[in-house]
Amino acid sequence: MTTLKSRLQDDLTAAIKGRDELRSSTLRMTLAAITKEEVAGKEARELSDDEVQKVITREAKKRREAAEAFADGGRAAQAEREQAEGEVLADYLPKQLSDEELDSLVADAVAEAQAAGAEGPRAMGAVMKIVNPKVAGRAEGGRVAAAVKQRLAG
Repeated sequence: MTTLKSRLQDDLTAAIKGRDELRSSTLRMTLAAITKEEVAGKEARELSDDEVQKVITREAKKRREAAEAFADGGRAAQAEREQAEGEVLADYLPKQLSDEELDSLVADAVAEAQAAGAEGPRAMGAVMKIVNPKVAGRAEGGRVAAAVKQRLAG
């Protein structure tokens, strides 16, 4: 078993013993999503820590989007619950990049792509190919794409 998955299970046990309903339900849903991912496809397999992290990232994104939807719909209690679940999941994810750090990585990638001959807005794909491995899980894809577009336009 991967270390991240076992950490989730240990934390779930602790949350259940401590009667922390929010944390235990959030971790249960996340572990269920991980198990679902493990049995998807033609045969069951063990997920690596990176794959488990991607599942947790996906679950955290669902919580953010649900919180926004509930807030827009005037359902503050549900929005707060989703936000709290997202914060629980954030403990298991790498620290997100600040805007300055992201801009710096994007600027380096744009310079590298332009040195390779990519120019203007059509360089978007080349820049994304360079910057995505450097960002890997520390910034949401939409945020990275927006930063790249802004840098290429400016």
